[in-house]
Amino acid sequence: MKVKNAKFVISAVSPKQYPEGNLLEIAFAGRSNVGKSSLINALVDRKNLAYSGSRQGMTRQINYYNLDNELHFVDLPGYGYAAVSKSEKNLWGKVIEDYLNIRPQLYLVLLLLDIRHKPSKDDENMYRWILASGIDYLVVATKADKISRQQMKNNVLLIRNTLQIPSEKDIICVSAQKRTGIENLWAAIDEYIVEEDVNPK
Repeated sequence: MKVKNAKFVISAVSPKQYPEGNLLEIAFAGRSNVGKSSLINALVDRKNLAYSGSRQGMTRQINYYNLDNELHFVDLPGYGYAAVSKSEKNLWGKVIEDYLNIRPQLYLVLLLLDIRHKPSKDDENMYRWILASGIDYLVVATKADKISRQQMKNNVLLIRNTLQIPSEKDIICVSAQKRTGIENLWAAIDEYIVEEDVNPK
């Protein structure tokens, strides 16, 4: 998909602030600093549409971006930030879980994982939430330019085994900085868009 016009819509802090209408939504989930904003920018070919605030991991906002008035990219709060209390982490979890459970426009979740590291317990919990929700998903391994090809193969296998991802489910490796894997990711997303148009949920 070639995006001609992408714009920021709103930073929602509660469901009543979610945009109205029936545009399909693709949500980006992942740990703080996994590269969600960078990936969104790479997918829409813009440098500064999405950005990470200076207070990394310190927000519960859900950021919406409109793409050609056809769909929304939804940037969920980053989880797993160490320098916050357990109660604050629980609040983030509730924000994400509520969104996954109540948003009918949501049809695809991109779970972002840093390919350099073994998935954390928070990543495992996020993956289980997605599975429990019944929503279609893609697993995206970010920062692929930071390691060698052999390490990439090894770490993809580590991710698959840790999360018990089915063998038929691809893990898409990308580098937002080098723009590698972006076309492959768009191709995977487009398959779901076409399927949703043909067989709406």
